[in-house]
Amino acid sequence: LAIGVALGSGLLSNTVLSGLRDDKQQLQHQIDSLTEDKNALNQKLNAAGEFDALLAPRMVRDALKDKSVVVFRTPDAADGDVDAIARIIGQAGGTVTGEVSLTSEFVEANSADKLLSVVNSPIVPAGKQLNTAALDQGSQAGDLLGMTLLIDKNPTVPPVDDSQRNTVLTALRDTGFLSYNGHIGAANTAVIVTGGALGDDGGNRGATVARLAAGLAPHGSGVVLVGRDGSASGTGPVAVVRSDDGLAGAVSTVDDADSSAGQITSVLALGDLAAGGKPGQYGTGRGASSVTLPQ
Repeated sequence: LAIGVALGSGLLSNTVLSGLRDDKQQLQHQIDSLTEDKNALNQKLNAAGEFDALLAPRMVRDALKDKSVVVFRTPDAADGDVDAIARIIGQAGGTVTGEVSLTSEFVEANSADKLLSVVNSPIVPAGKQLNTAALDQGSQAGDLLGMTLLIDKNPTVPPVDDSQRNTVLTALRDTGFLSYNGHIGAANTAVIVTGGALGDDGGNRGATVARLAAGLAPHGSGVVLVGRDGSASGTGPVAVVRSDDGLAGAVSTVDDADSSAGQITSVLALGDLAAGGKPGQYGTGRGASSVTLPQ
């Protein structure tokens, strides 16, 4: 009996092992097949991106002719996104008047009081007054930077002179809220380039950037807030704009800046606003009204 049990156990063990080996092989085949499908899709996406990039000069031609753009970037913005958008602005006939980098201290809630004290100091340009309708750090800073860096749509309103502009920028740089290189000139429009999704520790960073954009908007011909995949979800800056009718009515958003299509759309959105169009929400994320602007 003992011999029979031992033999039976061995046969059963071999059968189980053989079955497990077969299952493993089948799973490996499925993994290999899915990997091949993923690689094929990535190749198609890369090809589509290359196609868009090659056609970009034709698609954006004269969209920003004789117009200018000041570029803002948040701490989580990708260099490649910023560089691509700046390049396409040039292809559209526009001029980048400068690049302003917001620091982590600018967007963090624990620096709100310090930022507000700087913004409300005597650096406000002569003859200008901050809007008191919204008193949060993003709105107030956006209001000050808007009156300082953007050219009013009304041609009878002169832009702030270089001396006053330098005073504002220097004060915000010296207190740790932004950085920039070289001369920053006045511009017709502004684009704010951000990153993707914010994690659980995102706090109010997305809201600060969203309200910065809305604070800038009344002072020029248009503001576009541009984020990567994920920026339209959770507490991301694009999501904050799209969830608030007041903000969405003031700022255009694009949620796929990590693609050539999104970078092109960002510039087309700037051109549309500069030509008198209304703000729109573009991309593939939640709250987008269309992938891009109709041409």
